[in-house]
Amino acid sequence: MWHVLPDEYVRAQLAVGSLVALGVARVVAAGVGAQHGWRISVVTRWFIGAAALFCLPQLLDVICFADSHAALVELQGKVIGCAVALFCAPIVSHKLGYE
Repeated sequence: MWHVLPDEYVRAQLAVGSLVALGVARVVAAGVGAQHGWRISVVTRWFIGAAALFCLPQLLDVICFADSHAALVELQGKVIGCAVALFCAPIVSHKLGYE
C-alpha cells in the first residue's frame, strides 16, 4: 500500500530543515567572518545566494513541470524556512557578539 503524507507535514518538515540548516550555517559563518575580518554584508549576500541555490531544484521543477504539486509544496516549505533563517540568524549572531 502506498501512503502519501499531507502537504502540511511535508511543508513543515522542509521549513524546519531549511531553517536549521541555513540558520546554523549563517551563525557559524558570522563567527568565522568575525575572526577573519569579513564584512557582515558579504556574509549576508552569500547566504541569500545559498538560500536561492538551496531552493533552485524545486523551483526548476515547478517551472518545467507546471502540474508538479509535490515540487510546489516542497518549494513553499524551503522558501519559508530560508526566509525565517535569513531573518533570525543575524539576530542570534548579534546576541552572540559576532555582528
